[in-house]
Amino acid sequence: MSGGIQWLVDLENWMSSVVFARGISAQELALRMGADPDGATEPITDAQVWELDMEIYRPGADGDGVVRVGEYVGWSFALEYGDSTGADLLAEISGNRVEVVRYVPIQEHPPATVDNARDGVLRCGFGLAEENSRYGKEPDLLTADLIAGQVLGPDGETLLAPRHTDRHAYEDYRVTYRRTLGVVERRFGLSLPPARLEEGRLPAYAVRGTPNMRI
Repeated sequence: MSGGIQWLVDLENWMSSVVFARGISAQELALRMGADPDGATEPITDAQVWELDMEIYRPGADGDGVVRVGEYVGWSFALEYGDSTGADLLAEISGNRVEVVRYVPIQEHPPATVDNARDGVLRCGFGLAEENSRYGKEPDLLTADLIAGQVLGPDGETLLAPRHTDRHAYEDYRVTYRRTLGVVERRFGLSLPPARLEEGRLPAYAVRGTPNMRI
């Protein structure tokens, strides 16, 4: 499958997360995340998002959150920027038999995370390199896949990822993350070519706060 999602590990200084949704359009995904249906920008690039004058952090109040949305191989996706709503609304986004996968690409510590929701319920989630500490209504939903993908041992608890060393810690965590993202990619059939995220032009919506949505 062209693109996959394992390459997301290699992104540097990317302040976004990505929400994949199967069963709704890209615009509907934006609406479920809090967007105004008439509030889309013209299609813009990743770099242009940062020209929207977002205030990411406001003491005691929400910051600004923006998503760019698109569709690829049967899934809609929302690229999240700033103080977006994916973490808060994951169950709501998945209502009415919609399948949702969210990836938060934090590097190393705290770890990146993967969450899966469907039909209004957070089913399973875990941190990468912490796959033996799972949560959700069905925490073992992906356990067999993680064992088959050599992320976990046969007991479903033992981590098989390479251990960090002082010399190769940076490379080790990337190998670990790719292994788990490969499992998630295969289980759900996810793919997102790099060009769609970086150079591709996609409509953007404000989902939180009051960013200036004019380029």
